[in-house]
Amino acid sequence: MSDTDARTATEAGDVTTATATEAGGATRPSPPSRPTRRRVLTVSTAIAATSVLWAPTPASAAPAAAPAAGAEGGRRATTWPGRVSANGWPVLASAPAHRVQGAGALTVRLAEGDAATVLLHVLRRYCYEIDMLAQHDVAGHTTDRAVRADLESNRLSGTALTIREVAYPLGAPAGNGMGAEQITVIEDILAECQGVVAWGGETSPLKQSHFQIDVPPGDARLRKLVARINGWSEHPGQGAGATDAFEPGRISRARKARNAR
Repeated sequence: MSDTDARTATEAGDVTTATATEAGGATRPSPPSRPTRRRVLTVSTAIAATSVLWAPTPASAAPAAAPAAGAEGGRRATTWPGRVSANGWPVLASAPAHRVQGAGALTVRLAEGDAATVLLHVLRRYCYEIDMLAQHDVAGHTTDRAVRADLESNRLSGTALTIREVAYPLGAPAGNGMGAEQITVIEDILAECQGVVAWGGETSPLKQSHFQIDVPPGDARLRKLVARINGWSEHPGQGAGATDAFEPGRISRARKARNAR
C-alpha cells in the first residue's frame, strides 16, 4: 500500500492521490499508527448484496415503502409512499446543485440549507483524505421512489448522498468493501459530526457508499454542527483540509463515538 505525497492545506489546495489494493477483513484491526503523510485509498471490488432490511434510526418517522415490481442486486425494489423520507425530512421535487469546494467542478444536488452544509463537509473530507472524486462517483437528490432499503429514501429529501455506489452497493459484506484506513477517516468524520451524520457502513444491511443526515429538521445538534463548520471556513487551518484522522487523540475519540452509536 502506498501513501500520498502531500497533505491538503486549504480548500482549494491540490490533492495528490495514491492508489492501493487491499482485501478488507470482516473485523476491524486495531487503530493504525499515525502516518507521516495522509493516506488515500481507491475503491475495492463490489460484490453481490445480501438480504437483511435496515432498521431506521429514531429520526426515521416515515411509513414503510410499498412493494413494487422488479428487483436489483438481489433485493426487491419498493416504492416509497410518504411525503417525508425515513429520517423525517420532506421529500423534494427538486434540489439545487452545490459545488464541493476544493474538488474542482464536482457538484451534488442536496436540500438547501443546513443539510447541504453538513453533507458538503463530509464530501470535502472524503476528497481530501481518502480519494478525489469525479462527478460520476457522487449522487445526491433523486426523484426515483424505488428503494431497496428505507435508508435509500433519504435521497428523495436531498438529505443523503452516495459515493461510488457501484463499488459499495447495498448489502455488500464489509470484508469486501472499504479498507481499514478508509474506515478510520470515515469514523473520524462521524465523530466530528456528533451523531448528525450516519454512515451506511454501520447499518443492516450495509451500504458503505451511503451517508445521510440522521436528525430531523430543526434539531439543535444540526444547528450547532453547522455553526462549527461555518466557523472553520472563516479560519484557515481548521476544518476540512486541515485534519489528520490518524492522530492518536482523534482515533481515541472516534473509537469512543463508535462504541456509543
